[in-house]
Amino acid sequence: MAHRGGAGLAPENTLAAFAHSYALGIRYLETDVRVSSDGICVAFHDADTGRLTGRPGRIADCGQAELDRLRVHGQEPLPRLEELLTAFPDAYFMLDLKDPRAIGPLAATVRRCGVRERICVGGSADRWLADVRAVLGGTVATALGWESLARLIASARLGIRPRGLVPAPFAHVPLRLGGLPVFAERLVTMAHDLGIRVLVWTVDAPVRMHRLLDAGADGIISDRPDVLRDVIVSRGPLRAESSVGVHVGHGFRSVSGRRPVDRSVKTAGRARGDGDGVVPPPGERRDRVGAADV
Repeated sequence: MAHRGGAGLAPENTLAAFAHSYALGIRYLETDVRVSSDGICVAFHDADTGRLTGRPGRIADCGQAELDRLRVHGQEPLPRLEELLTAFPDAYFMLDLKDPRAIGPLAATVRRCGVRERICVGGSADRWLADVRAVLGGTVATALGWESLARLIASARLGIRPRGLVPAPFAHVPLRLGGLPVFAERLVTMAHDLGIRVLVWTVDAPVRMHRLLDAGADGIISDRPDVLRDVIVSRGPLRAESSVGVHVGHGFRSVSGRRPVDRSVKTAGRARGDGDGVVPPPGERRDRVGAADV
């Protein structure tokens, strides 16, 4: 999955970044959602525009016309979420909700674009995600909220079954947090027992990607989707029995309510043969990655 559209390839969260990743064949894209003062969803990570545009100001205090005049690193405009959803009609988007005030405008955008099956909302408090499900309907895919993720991580460390988790088909697990390691193979085991798929962020080194996939991670979120793509292809033909194939190639909603994963199957990061979220560029061999159109 391309983090912020592929922030290691082009300015983060810009159409240029998403287009670069899409051209590589990546069909799973991650972005952030904030809302302008006049209720337009924009793909932007920071609350303030200063770091990326050189012009300090809170996104929430700026009207869309003002945001349209800004440029990331003096080059690329700030894309509206609707632009991204319509520009890449066969891509799936992981949306990190950064502001609860964006829930209503996000729901309106999703309905207008007809993309409920192509999105998963995460990166937020449990209560924000509950509001998203209430507005869009319980079938919309979400990741674990912050509180539920913290419970899962703590329970995995202690070796006890977590309590108080708000169910979700995905967990976005940081590789490290505050300098401390977070990801562990036993966390994957526990998550899979609960029917939760584990996506690890942000991972750019190929050796580490291989190790995470070998440890059972279902997906990787990376600033370097070009490197991640090469890693996936290098791992050989994709296996139909893998847990990751449940959602890769079929969208996000298809994993909801799925039974826990059979841990007797070694997934090693393989996806099922009908799609791995990577579409080879024209002319490249397809037999290494299966029929990967998604």
